[in-house]
Amino acid sequence: MTGATRLVALARRPGVYLRELGAAAALGLLLLLLAGAAPRFFAPGNLRDLAVANAPVLIIAIGMTLVLLTGHVDISVGSHFAVCSVAAALLARAGLPMPLVLAAVVLLGAVLGGLNGWFVARLALPSVVVTLATMVIWRDGLRWATEGAWVQGLPAGFQWFGLSQRSGEWTIVLAAALALLAGVYSLRSLRAGRAIYAVGSDPEAARLVGLRPDLVVFGVFTVLGTCTAVAAVLNSIRFSEVQGNAGVGLEIKVLASVVVGGTLITGGRGTLAGTLAGVALLGVLGTALTFLGINPFWEKAAQGGIILLASAADALAGLAARRTVRLA
Repeated sequence: MTGATRLVALARRPGVYLRELGAAAALGLLLLLLAGAAPRFFAPGNLRDLAVANAPVLIIAIGMTLVLLTGHVDISVGSHFAVCSVAAALLARAGLPMPLVLAAVVLLGAVLGGLNGWFVARLALPSVVVTLATMVIWRDGLRWATEGAWVQGLPAGFQWFGLSQRSGEWTIVLAAALALLAGVYSLRSLRAGRAIYAVGSDPEAARLVGLRPDLVVFGVFTVLGTCTAVAAVLNSIRFSEVQGNAGVGLEIKVLASVVVGGTLITGGRGTLAGTLAGVALLGVLGTALTFLGINPFWEKAAQGGIILLASAADALAGLAARRTVRLA
């Protein structure tokens, strides 16, 4: 058996799992409830706003899916998002053309993500500890640097990339769609995608078939940093000013979206189709609460509950599988 064949055998091929179907079913039920109780939710303007607002979340969730597939987690994406948002605004205000602003911020995001990956992959530190530390460092450092002030005085070409609002909105949604298609293709068809599943399934077995788990882990963290930077720019261009505290709570929403979409928090299983369903469900949830007359502050509690329930479901499924194996 060749190394490539062993890699295919080791990697858990993407498929349809119950939690993915559950997320899609929950989204369908929520939409049915809204159709009966709040049909104004389906106004074209509201649906367009939802798509534009959640497109950056989807881009980050794509990168987060890759990290979770390797058995790690990154809870610093909200802070990285804020740093990249402010950096984009400051560079634009300094007079850089928007293509150079995008390139510079993407490089910054890759460096921030790669730094997390280096600590996790090379020093074998727990990813939750590393990213908790960088979350606090970048958030508090940014707060100290900006004193909590918004970045104002941005050039006219910053908002919507200098396009009309409608064209700018389509650009954001199209960018998210292209990122999703690229991610799906990579996980299904490229050796790198199979390597991610293999490392998440069994790092030692992946090493024995010729993979470098440390490089794979470093790579997925770098990709997540890049995705976060792209999302930060796409989100920032929606406004004429940029908040210094952008992205607060973003990590919870992204994690909840990926987990409820069926990605196993211990690695090795999950698909971007499930992530899309999770982002759609969580994206609709906040606005749905408002249309249903429920206090929107419950949204964060619902996100935390979703993570807890999904984690408990994974644990129970694992116990049941081990019990079945012992009985057999």
